[in-house]
Amino acid sequence: MQRQMISVLAGATLLAAAGNVLADEVGRVGVDWVGNDIVIEALHDPEVEGVTCHIAYFDRSMFDRLSNGNWFEDPSNSSIACRQTGPITIGDIDLGEDGEEVFKQGRSLIFKKLVINRIFDRENDTLIYLAHSREVAEGSAKMSLSTVPLYDQSVSWKNGAP
Repeated sequence: MQRQMISVLAGATLLAAAGNVLADEVGRVGVDWVGNDIVIEALHDPEVEGVTCHIAYFDRSMFDRLSNGNWFEDPSNSSIACRQTGPITIGDIDLGEDGEEVFKQGRSLIFKKLVINRIFDRENDTLIYLAHSREVAEGSAKMSLSTVPLYDQSVSWKNGAP
């Protein structure tokens, strides 16, 4: 029975990490003696060259998962900070009010995702990055926001400025 439980937990961990192909881990800070960590990752926007977002989130240890009984889920809390890290070239981005999803990472076995949406604020000439949790049954009020102002910057638009 114990071997089956370990196999299930290992599989869940691999599935939860599978969505993490676009981000590079740049830091990991231990927060307690049971192995819980805050993970910091760098994410490069695939359609906006020269912008890097750093996201931080809580990564529960296997010991914490086993002792608390919530084996397949990490907390929804996250933080995001996006900055210009080079010359900005903007590709084919969605200019609509709801923007577009640029990153998604599993935070539970199946149903919970950490999502980052990019929205272009045309009036203020600013890129907005919104980090939030998406769940099938209910949404979460936990979110974090970061902006990259384009005002007075040398920005190149591949398809022409809007």
